[in-house]
Amino acid sequence: MILEYRRSRIRRQRDVDECPMKTDVFHRLHRMLKDNDVLVWRVAGRKTAVHSFCNRMTSSCLAFQRLRRLAASCVFVGAATPALAQTEGLTETLFSSNEVMTGALMLGVISAVTLSAVWFMRQRNQADLENRELRASLSDANQRISRFQALISDHNRRIVVWDSLDDKPEFLGRLPGETGAPIEDRDFLAFGRWLKSASAGQLEKAIDRLRTNAESFDLTVETVRGEVLETEGRVSGGRAFVRFVALNNLRAELAALKIERDKFHAAISGLHTLLNAVDFPVWQRQADGSLSWVNTAYARAVDAQTPEAALAEGRELLETSARDRLKTLDANSPFRDTISTVLAGSRTFFDVVGVKVADATAGIAVNVSAKEAVREELARTLKSHAETLDHLATPVAIFDGEQRLQFYNQAFQQLWSLDIGFLERKPNNAEVLDRLRAGGKLPEQLNWKQWKDGALVVYRALDTQTDLWHLPNGQTLRVFATARPQGGATWVFENLTEKVDLETRYNTLVQVQSETFDHLSEGVVVFGPDGRIRLSNPAFRALWGITEEQAKPNTHIRALEAACQVSYDQPDGWKRFGHMITSFDDERPSSQGVLELRTGLILDFAVIPLPNAQTMLTFVNVTDSVRVERALTDKNEALRKADALKNDFVQHVSYELRSPLTNIIGFADLLKTPSISALSERQAEYVDHISTSSSLLLTIVNDILDLATVDAGIMELDFSDVDLGGLIDDIATQMADRLHENSVILEITAPDRLGSIVADHQRLKQILIKLLTNAANFAPEGSAIALKCWREGSDLVFTVHDNGPGIAQDVIETVFNRFESHGQHGGAGLGLSIVDSFVSLHKGNVSIRSREGEGTEVTCRIPSGQLRNSAAAE
Repeated sequence: MILEYRRSRIRRQRDVDECPMKTDVFHRLHRMLKDNDVLVWRVAGRKTAVHSFCNRMTSSCLAFQRLRRLAASCVFVGAATPALAQTEGLTETLFSSNEVMTGALMLGVISAVTLSAVWFMRQRNQADLENRELRASLSDANQRISRFQALISDHNRRIVVWDSLDDKPEFLGRLPGETGAPIEDRDFLAFGRWLKSASAGQLEKAIDRLRTNAESFDLTVETVRGEVLETEGRVSGGRAFVRFVALNNLRAELAALKIERDKFHAAISGLHTLLNAVDFPVWQRQADGSLSWVNTAYARAVDAQTPEAALAEGRELLETSARDRLKTLDANSPFRDTISTVLAGSRTFFDVVGVKVADATAGIAVNVSAKEAVREELARTLKSHAETLDHLATPVAIFDGEQRLQFYNQAFQQLWSLDIGFLERKPNNAEVLDRLRAGGKLPEQLNWKQWKDGALVVYRALDTQTDLWHLPNGQTLRVFATARPQGGATWVFENLTEKVDLETRYNTLVQVQSETFDHLSEGVVVFGPDGRIRLSNPAFRALWGITEEQAKPNTHIRALEAACQVSYDQPDGWKRFGHMITSFDDERPSSQGVLELRTGLILDFAVIPLPNAQTMLTFVNVTDSVRVERALTDKNEALRKADALKNDFVQHVSYELRSPLTNIIGFADLLKTPSISALSERQAEYVDHISTSSSLLLTIVNDILDLATVDAGIMELDFSDVDLGGLIDDIATQMADRLHENSVILEITAPDRLGSIVADHQRLKQILIKLLTNAANFAPEGSAIALKCWREGSDLVFTVHDNGPGIAQDVIETVFNRFESHGQHGGAGLGLSIVDSFVSLHKGNVSIRSREGEGTEVTCRIPSGQLRNSAAAE
């Protein structure tokens, strides 16, 4: 009995020990999937299935454990009962009833044990079945995890994952070898080595913002091999990851085209900036000859405030004849000529170069008025230089464009001991070299012709040619040969020994470097790898307001940070500089940015790595440019508000003037009524003047109000079916008195069935009346005004022609401007502006053609509109 009890405990303990082992396997699998957020993110829904699988496994193990404990307890009770019966057998012989009870109890225990064993076997079989199902599920989950890992390890993409700011990144997948991306993980994040500098800097900033501020990004970067990659940065489950995808075919071409487009836009912007910086007027015209772009020099030349003002006012630099010549440009033969024009009251000559590209033309003008003065000044300067050079101890010889000797000083003649007669014959440079070689005065050369050709290459070189000549007499000459701007070359011979030559070169180099560094307008400071200052210039100390003692060499950057903290103490300033300079990172990236100091200065800084682990910081004062930009922004906002205020003012004043003018006109008409009062002839004349002037003023006020309504964008056209024949008859009747006063005849030419058009009847009538009134003002007495109307498809086209004095060509482009009035009969200058505005509201166009002495013709095209009620009915 005791042995059976111990065996039961051993089996129960073994089952209990086996159950935690099984449970621990699934717990480890659960922790692995829970911790790997990237894998769960890719599996997309498998995490719930894995949790269910682990919970089922745990429940089965607990049930199996309870079943083992129940069986063990039953066996223990069955074994203990016979033992008790034996120990009490002697005392129970006298009680037969106890024997009966003992037998009954034993029978019950045996029955319970039998039933428990049967139930236990069934439960064990069920647990085995569940275990087999769980093992199959676990195998299926492992296979799916392997497939997902294979998907992540695609060779066309690579994923970099950071658990935190301090942890090392984890790399998944790889990129194709043709992209140039490193295979090793430690080299992949060195973007500057395999990405182009612009793409590398942009990507590093984006990753820094992703890890610090959780800012997602999508970028297209370009490798040094010209391949295009798509990068995507995201944050998930507290981890930051960046995915690199190699683009193929159309997507790669699209990304490359976007990069190329950005380059083109930057190139055009840089070209405009460059042209605005030059002092030569530059312009560009459209196909119709109107200006489309001018530079700042052009605006200054035509006395305009800005290039935009010059374009708006249509100011021309060249005369009409010159512009007409430029219109006839051929794409294959650029225009080149010297053209004269009047600027600031004086005649000025320009060398003009014009080219034609597609339908547009471009030109540049160079002021050459002072060419002769410059030439004379150059001659005087050359003469002065010759007198100066003649007194120098350094031998100098000057040859012209044909390589003939034009000047030599006494030191040159004494150095080479040449015959003065030979020099006065102006020999060419080759003859001089041959004479010196023949006299044994030049160093011996293995190939004389090749050496001489190399010496004479100065006439075709852009830079100064320098050489050392070791003469047979022991002298060492340093020879400088420099091409002259006018053609030819200048030879300078400096007599030096090798030691003096080396010392001079070294001292000159050190001095030039020091002077250049100290006179730079940018602040520059260089740090060594230990974070100590190597050198700094005065501009740096002036920008940060520190003394020379505080920025002396060997000063640590921490001390410099404390000195500059008064001007700027933010984390992105010297604290960041100190980390970049003193860090032990293998990759030392460059950095740029802008700092706004407490002193009001705005500095553009750059951190540039140098050889030997040194780092250079540069600071450029951009305060003026930033302030100008802000001022221009404020000025633009002020101009916008002023324009809105102007529109409000014009509308308010126009409405306020209309009411009293209507009253004046009404009372004047009332005074002219005979039934009211009898007026004398002079009084009637005065009343007529009052009525006429008031009507004219009311017309002007109405015109101003219409223009203000158009500018405000609140004018809406009342479209309706307009009978063109009736409209023309109505206008002819209304204009009869006005034409009769000016002794002008109206000739109307129109087909019998002109038909109708969908338009605003009142605005169309105003257009015709304004054009006829304007023509009547300029037409001579006894002449005729011609009104021609016809249809082109659904469009109405009409012209108004008069035989007046015409309009000059230099002002014809301004006739549609407001308050532009020309001639002695000109009014307020609003008629043609209103015509242009109303025609534009009808989506039509208006043009004018005029020549001085030949009259003026205005042509309008009004397309048919669409009725609103018909659209609503549909």
